[in-house]
Amino acid sequence: MSLLLQGLALGVLTGGLYALLASGLSLYFGVMRVVMVAHPAFLFLAAYLAYTMHTAFAADPFLTLPVTVPVFFALGVAVQRLLLARLAPDNLAMMSVLLTFGIALTIEGLLGTVYTGSYKSISMDYATRSLTVGGVHLPYDKIIAFLVAAITLAALFAVLIRSRFGQALRATIQHREAARLVGIHTERVAGYGFGVGLATAAVGGTVLALITPFLPASHWAWIGKLMAIIVVGGLGSVAGAALAAVVLGVVEGLVLVTIDATWATMMFYVFLFLTLLVRPQGFFGGRLAHRF
Repeated sequence: MSLLLQGLALGVLTGGLYALLASGLSLYFGVMRVVMVAHPAFLFLAAYLAYTMHTAFAADPFLTLPVTVPVFFALGVAVQRLLLARLAPDNLAMMSVLLTFGIALTIEGLLGTVYTGSYKSISMDYATRSLTVGGVHLPYDKIIAFLVAAITLAALFAVLIRSRFGQALRATIQHREAARLVGIHTERVAGYGFGVGLATAAVGGTVLALITPFLPASHWAWIGKLMAIIVVGGLGSVAGAALAAVVLGVVEGLVLVTIDATWATMMFYVFLFLTLLVRPQGFFGGRLAHRF
């Protein structure tokens, strides 16, 4: 029972982080039906930027966010307008996979050239201890990651639901032509939507730098998990991806403490295959008009 409680607690904390990491992928697909294979590569680009500023200035990783978040937002707008918007609409999904795969390889190559292929990590005193509650040990780094994810996702949902930009973005996702007819500049909104998605990568990458060692090729270990989450949650649904992330995080945590790490990782792909067989639109997605 103690092992199950430990796995459940760690699964919830890890699922919150997964929700943050997958939210950008959901936005990309929702805005333009683009499969952004390079998203995990941008996560670790942010991790390396946090590592660089930490080693150069002894800065706390989270103090780098006021710099990296605006930079990644501008980078996301640039990627959408200069590259993705130029793809032919007829084969956008397929070409976006090829294009973003090339972007991922480029980022990996640049990081390998600058930082070499050795593992890097950021160690902070406050993240190396754990909190014990009722016999369950909760590492502070996982608690911090969960809290940062919760705050970021709350801010993201507030923007999407309350702001005029969020309304325009949701309208663009639901029906681009109709949004254009009521006066929404859909291309500009799509660019800003990509910027928001990549800004979440800046936050997620900073959290990853704090909780796990990384190297330039680390992004390949994450793309499968994150893709499984957004498919299970429903492509284009940020809320669905968040729910699926927590569910899969809990399943992973329980399997990890009861069986082994290999089967824990396999659970993402088991759920992916079951979703494609039983409910291809995703278990939590719902109709496009209600995905927010």
